[in-house]
Amino acid sequence: MRRRSRVSAADQVRVGMVGLSSRRLRTALSALGVAIGVATVVAVLGISRTSQADLLAQLDALGTNLLEVQAGEGLGFDDSTALPDTATTQVRNVDPVDDVAAVTSLSGPVLRNALSDPAVTGGITVRAAEPALLDTLAGAMADGRFLDAASDDYPVMVLGSVAAERLGVRDVDGRTAVFLDGRNWLVVGIMEPLPLAPDLDRAALVGYDAAATYLDDDLAPSRLYVRTDPDTVPAVADVLPAQANPEEPENVEVSRPSDALAAKAAAGDAFTSLFLGLGAVALLVGAVGTANVMVMSVLERRGEIGLRRALGATRGQVRTQFLVESLLLSLVGGVVGIGVGALVTAGYAVAEGASYVVPLSAVGYGLLAAVVIGVLAGVQPAVRAARLSPTEALRG
Repeated sequence: MRRRSRVSAADQVRVGMVGLSSRRLRTALSALGVAIGVATVVAVLGISRTSQADLLAQLDALGTNLLEVQAGEGLGFDDSTALPDTATTQVRNVDPVDDVAAVTSLSGPVLRNALSDPAVTGGITVRAAEPALLDTLAGAMADGRFLDAASDDYPVMVLGSVAAERLGVRDVDGRTAVFLDGRNWLVVGIMEPLPLAPDLDRAALVGYDAAATYLDDDLAPSRLYVRTDPDTVPAVADVLPAQANPEEPENVEVSRPSDALAAKAAAGDAFTSLFLGLGAVALLVGAVGTANVMVMSVLERRGEIGLRRALGATRGQVRTQFLVESLLLSLVGGVVGIGVGALVTAGYAVAEGASYVVPLSAVGYGLLAAVVIGVLAGVQPAVRAARLSPTEALRG
């Protein structure tokens, strides 16, 4: 009775590695195709999650319970663009409201000094602001201090990050001043960027008492920033128009600034899907390259196949040998691709100063793609090799 030939799994892997190492250049080029596709998938998912993690962390830090109240455009030519003088007090009386900070748009321009061209404003606006504004917006100071009760009567000013850059003010030294309405105003602080109120980055802020004393402007609030209980945000948003302007509630607009950051995070998913599609195309090219290598391998190794069959190797063992080679080839490309994708994500995180995130799903998808490519690319060549009879293979 003829004894059945047995080959262990470890032996099959060793035979497969020998088969691949005998054609190193072709193997490397084929693995490169798989690596590019897997690297694209991992990098796209990694960069997307890195960006989103930063935005979500920013949302957590800034909070989603901030509401912005401002006057609408109105229906007539004479409609006011400001809220009533009593709006701040009335909104503060809403029970779930924790903090309210008013801002009023004033006339400019703000200039670096008295000799600057008044026509070149740099897009800098002037706003009167309450001392509570910085805390309400969860903002921070880059240098100096914010407006407070002690300085509210004096011609002092706090600059937004963009306004400071455009005016050439880089630090607060107690002597730096800018020119507004015929008077020098001492710069006492520069704010960090405000993600929830980016328009204030381009603003110069003064106190309400100082604006009343030195500037001839209407000080009715043009905008209110309201912090409320997170669980009551929708309900508070519904009552704010009537509370801020009881006579014309339809002329009041209420928005949630954090929605812009949330939308930005969601918009990243659209680009992620697009680039994943490109990654899928790269994986398809890698699969075709792997299949081509395996088909050529069967044609070039007919003698080896015939010799193995003559020495007792079964059709299943020959089929397994070529499937293992195809899997090893794809897995090598997959592992290299995962490493390259992780490095690309790390480079992006360092360049953007963001938190480095490579989701486990990206690694899993990369390995799964490599296995699927290896199986699909190796099935037909493996079946073809197994069907060769020893005599035909040795003759070929």
